[in-house]
Amino acid sequence: MNFGLDRLLSDDALRGQLKGRRVALLAHPASVTKDLGHAVDALAACPEIELTAAFGPQHGMKGDLQDNMMESPDYRDPVHGFPVFSLYGEVRRPKDEWMETFDVVLIDLQDLGCRIYTYVTTLLYVLEAAAKHGKSVWVLDRPNPAGRPVEGQTLKPGWESFVGAGPMPMRHGMTMGELGLWFIDRFRLDVDYRVVEMQGWAPEAGPGFGWPQGERSWVNPSPNAPNLSMARCYAGTVMLEGATLSEGRGTTRPLELFGAPDIDARAVIAEMRALAPEWLGGCVLRDMWFEPTFHKHVGKLCSGVQIHVDHPGYDHAAFRPWRVQALGFKAIRRLYPDYDLWRDFPYEYAFGKLPIDVINGGPGLREWVDDAAAGPGDLEAATRPDETAWEELRRGFLLY
Repeated sequence: MNFGLDRLLSDDALRGQLKGRRVALLAHPASVTKDLGHAVDALAACPEIELTAAFGPQHGMKGDLQDNMMESPDYRDPVHGFPVFSLYGEVRRPKDEWMETFDVVLIDLQDLGCRIYTYVTTLLYVLEAAAKHGKSVWVLDRPNPAGRPVEGQTLKPGWESFVGAGPMPMRHGMTMGELGLWFIDRFRLDVDYRVVEMQGWAPEAGPGFGWPQGERSWVNPSPNAPNLSMARCYAGTVMLEGATLSEGRGTTRPLELFGAPDIDARAVIAEMRALAPEWLGGCVLRDMWFEPTFHKHVGKLCSGVQIHVDHPGYDHAAFRPWRVQALGFKAIRRLYPDYDLWRDFPYEYAFGKLPIDVINGGPGLREWVDDAAAGPGDLEAATRPDETAWEELRRGFLLY
């Protein structure tokens, strides 16, 4: 199959439409061609394309910065000489003067299919700036590795943030190109927009169910996104960033597991199975041990739960990572009623709110976990209508 970048590089007519126009590129380490050349170098080698600027999102163009609110500086590309502006540094929206350095911006970002992944919000901010300044936006589309399933509660009004660009569920099931179409409609943006579509993407086909396994190498789009398993789990395990439990940062399997020194993972799994076995389809839970080399519980032996989604029996349609992680929180709250579960710190520039609520776009998930009388049916009743509404709403914007 071909990603949007591959199509642009192989299509003379497409590239010809960029001739005589100043071109900027928004990219990160996973912005690579089929043969793993970076988009910057591949585009700079095209005689029709004049690259005059580049932009880096969270974690930077180089993908070197680990975590929340670690900002990247601006710099000049050491090979090609044009400026590289940081959209996760002094600002998160493009400065007006930056918008004067190009005529069309190519956005080539590998997403993980999750509302909280900040590249989604960066897409919206660039679209808004392009509309203001009369610039063109081309999204060079890439697969959603989490595929088409939808899960989680819709972000509530007033809870918009850098990890919540608009009223969508946690797992949106769309590509970046499709999300751009929805953003333009939702926010009534008057912008010249084009999606360079993929060829041959089959999001319902196994074994990848969104990612073309065996055809394309995985390149980390951010430092803790090392493989397809993480991408599949992320819409659930990302909630651990708002909890005192470790999400596996500082291990070789970040965001595929959770644990802490003071829980019994085997008991947690048993409680999860007793509470809502119907939420545990498609995956295998395994109790294990780990010791983070950095981040939460650094240097401490933790009892953990690993969520396996790479086994032969993996069921993509049945796996619901948001519910799996919600159930993990609920099991811990039931086993350890006084457990200090929720972190309180500035999360992605949303001050004065608990990170778990910022992540979920409202307090509903946390309140359900902490309510001793609330069961799985209550969360299901509060969530399923949001999922059904999004599945219907997004149909008009799907390209594949």
